[in-house]
Amino acid sequence: MKRLNWGCGDDPRVGWINSDLTSGPGVDIGCDIRDGLPLQDGSIDYAVSVHGLPELPYPELQNALRELRRVLRPEGVLRLGLPDFEKAVRAYQEGDAGYFLVPDDEIRSLGGKLIVQLTWYGHSRSMYTFDFTEELLYRAGFRRVTRCAYRETASEHPEIVELDNREGGSLFVEALK
Repeated sequence: MKRLNWGCGDDPRVGWINSDLTSGPGVDIGCDIRDGLPLQDGSIDYAVSVHGLPELPYPELQNALRELRRVLRPEGVLRLGLPDFEKAVRAYQEGDAGYFLVPDDEIRSLGGKLIVQLTWYGHSRSMYTFDFTEELLYRAGFRRVTRCAYRETASEHPEIVELDNREGGSLFVEALK
């Protein structure tokens, strides 16, 4: 079973092909997805990206998703963990300061917490709702898109959820090649 952890950051995992923009300990592939992944077509059973896609600006999302689709085998699955724009806005509208991960000593205002969390201190360049994510995935050539709960999968790979984190603020989506 070949599984890709794209956008692993400083959390590469054993048993995964770990890929990130920069090389480091445990990173197997240090490259920019916009230049292509050095993997053969159809060589990966499933790929997971947790909060990696938001670091790309909107005009580059389609090509990145197409590249992830390219490396998946037929019937391969892509699982995305993304910051959930709708949950964040709902927490803001309801005055739920506890939802936000931004500490009070950094930002006290609720609006400030919303903005800093959604942009994750300037790292996130794109925002996500389920319908927007679904549209992007279909345009990239995926044929089935499913919204999933934290640590739950619609795929035949129960271990695909191993990388799930940020339960409260994330949207989880799976797409079938």
